Amino acid sequence: MASWWSSGWEIRSALARLSGHAVFWLKAFSQETIDLTLRTHSGLRTRIIECPGLSLSQPDLDQLVADLRAVAGKTLPAGSLTYGIFSGERERLARAIVTLISEEGTGRPIAFNALSVMDVELDGEPQQVTHLGLVMVDPDVQGQGLSWVLYGLTTLVLFARDGLRPKWISNVTQVPAVFGMVCDTFSDVFPSPAAAARQSFAHLQLARGIMRDHRAVFGVGSEAGFDEGRFVITDAYTGGSDALKKTYDVAPKHRDEQYNAFCAHELNYDRGDDVLQLGRIDLAGARRYLMSEVPHGSLPALLAASAMLALQRLVLPIVYWTDDARAFGTLRPRVRDAEGPR
Repeated sequence: MASWWSSGWEIRSALARLSGHAVFWLKAFSQETIDLTLRTHSGLRTRIIECPGLSLSQPDLDQLVADLRAVAGKTLPAGSLTYGIFSGERERLARAIVTLISEEGTGRPIAFNALSVMDVELDGEPQQVTHLGLVMVDPDVQGQGLSWVLYGLTTLVLFARDGLRPKWISNVTQVPAVFGMVCDTFSDVFPSPAAAARQSFAHLQLARGIMRDHRAVFGVGSEAGFDEGRFVITDAYTGGSDALKKTYDVAPKHRDEQYNAFCAHELNYDRGDDVLQLGRIDLAGARRYLMSEVPHGSLPALLAASAMLALQRLVLPIVYWTDDARAFGTLRPRVRDAEGPR
């Protein structure tokens, strides 16, 4: 009898979690700008806010910035970060996508990820690149399995909401653990120690545009150099991000030694170098994230992985062909002028 009641409780609990995830994804697809809350861990609440500088009132925006600074203040000296989202400027926060994890009971913020959307030109056409941005976790709660939320959930939401079209992502880091995570999660990543990694002309165009127009997004000053062959930013910690500079010994390492060795060889930690990574989130990357990063015991995660496979094989080609309003690969949207379609 006890076993029957236990099984029934587990089924009801799984259905409740599934219902919560279903509501989350329905909102993600329907909202013009995302403002979603999801219970990703027991006792924790995750909120994803797109363009808070546009969507939030001034008091709500001030509270959000205060929460971000509170998390940063647990690991860095007060006031040590002044760039990007920490400035509190609406213009900066209008291009940001913030993922904030808080305790349900107290509302205390414990971790965040701040993405930024950058407009860059690629082959003469405007292209949006999602910069993975800054991740910070309160040292008191590290080791609680938050990385799958902070490093991938928001990019997965954006990818799904955009009709599963591949999206360019960028990352600037000197931390081997983060460098390896990007290589493992996303597709067509450069630079990477993988034998198949190659710098395409698309990579180079985007990197040049980012370094020319968007250094302020990741706190790199105008005097910092950029090695186009290796995608290494030299003397990178001069634009407001000085407090994030680490030695190689202190920087968190990846479980796969090849990523640690790559960073040790390519980056001058005494000078303060960073690597600029460019890659794409696509169906292959989404599957890798769901199967390797999201806890396998999560029923919604397994259902999402199955849905991805079904979409790839059955539904996705139909969706792309019937949507004539947006470009995808060699497919171009219909051009409309004052007289109508042509």
